Amino acid sequence: METGMRFRRRDVMAGAAALAVTASLPRAAAAAATGPFVSKRPPRAQRRFVSPVVEAEIARVKAKIADPELAWLFENCYPNTLDTTVKVGTVDGKPDAFVITGDIEALWLRDSSAQMQTYVHLAPKDAALRRVFTGLIARQARCILIDPYANAFMEDPTATSNLGARTDQTDMKPGVAERKWEIDSLCYPMRLAHGYWTATRDKTPFDDLWAKAMRRAVATFREQQRQDGKGPYHFQRLNVSPTETLMFEGYGAPTRKVGLIHSMFRPSDDACLYPFLIPSNLFAVSALRMLATVQREARGDRAGATDSEALATEVEAALRAHGRMPDGQGGEVWAYEVDGFGNAIFMDDANVPSLSGLPLLGAADRNDPLFRRTAALAWSNRNPYFFAGTAAQGIGGPHIGLDMIWPMSIVTHAMNSDDDAVIRQCLSWLKATHGGTGFMHESFHKDDPSKFTRHWFAWANGLFGELILDLERRKPALLAARY
Repeated sequence: METGMRFRRRDVMAGAAALAVTASLPRAAAAAATGPFVSKRPPRAQRRFVSPVVEAEIARVKAKIADPELAWLFENCYPNTLDTTVKVGTVDGKPDAFVITGDIEALWLRDSSAQMQTYVHLAPKDAALRRVFTGLIARQARCILIDPYANAFMEDPTATSNLGARTDQTDMKPGVAERKWEIDSLCYPMRLAHGYWTATRDKTPFDDLWAKAMRRAVATFREQQRQDGKGPYHFQRLNVSPTETLMFEGYGAPTRKVGLIHSMFRPSDDACLYPFLIPSNLFAVSALRMLATVQREARGDRAGATDSEALATEVEAALRAHGRMPDGQGGEVWAYEVDGFGNAIFMDDANVPSLSGLPLLGAADRNDPLFRRTAALAWSNRNPYFFAGTAAQGIGGPHIGLDMIWPMSIVTHAMNSDDDAVIRQCLSWLKATHGGTGFMHESFHKDDPSKFTRHWFAWANGLFGELILDLERRKPALLAARY
């Protein structure tokens, strides 16, 4: 398939690209692999981190899942980040945690935050788990201070990138794995900090280093409003694919400066068509308010909190004025991208923040009529990246190509729904499309789930685990059924 043929998000340099290319399993082998549902977790001695409270949570929830294959998927997927991606250590005598994305040896600010978010409710019960959170929050702060415009980082802050990104025409710094400017790369650490603080009331991670990094993050958002010129960020990649580079000497398409924050790349690490990426701006509003809570409550930093809230209010007003578009049916929906001149595109990409995934981030109320209209339109043929096949329906994106559904979109669709029939269908699709591996993937072909990308993608595994926990809380009867 075409999906492994060019350097895209998380693809390693050409010599090692096989880690992220499409994997294919013969149908018979895929069916046989699901047979006895033997655990796909590493042996206990080989797991990167073991938490007794996480193990207890797995046992507690698994006991409520009647479908043996669904229970097996949960047991494999939910602990995948801790089992395989966490490296715990110390830096300057303080906890450190480097969390890779899966099959690539680099830390994405977005992925690492989302991967650990699924365990935050258990942190109060496990001091060792709290050290992992403390270490990751500190690691993310150090990364942001290396370069707030980077999306991915090396474990060694003096190392050069191990990706093809090392030849990008941008201001690459030691310790940076890739330097694609994405608003959500700074939003996710804010959300993780808020989640940890809310769950534990532990002030340990929120030291002067963290405060300095958060000030730099807020300043970067302001820089990328570009009210006083183009700003410092530019990026070009020596690649024929238009999704991998930016026009006009690396500064992107023209915009009218309306108070929205420019994002040069989407959460998929694909280039934006119009630089005002609406789901990421909506996420910035909620993330800035989360940050303000931690600044005020954990640090007593009233000035920092006021600054964060002021920027959130400013971006929120710009979103109301410029972020919506007609739905073609007499109503309005959130646009996916706009340019401030009145031009807009509607689509959705499976990567969160997506238009469909806004409630998962606290960026929209899932019962809000504007969100409901937007999500419904995204889950339809109005979205060019909505695919319906014989294996499943779902949303993909330009990153992998046409007809490739991301399980992440099916999980999001289920978590947005109160309709039992919709949720049951989503569970059936997820159960039927893991390609015999026992794990979620980046994407699978709409007609053949044995064709998939990324055999080891911890974010998707964790998000599936979150879905099961969500259903255990609000729809336990659905877990008591078979699919």
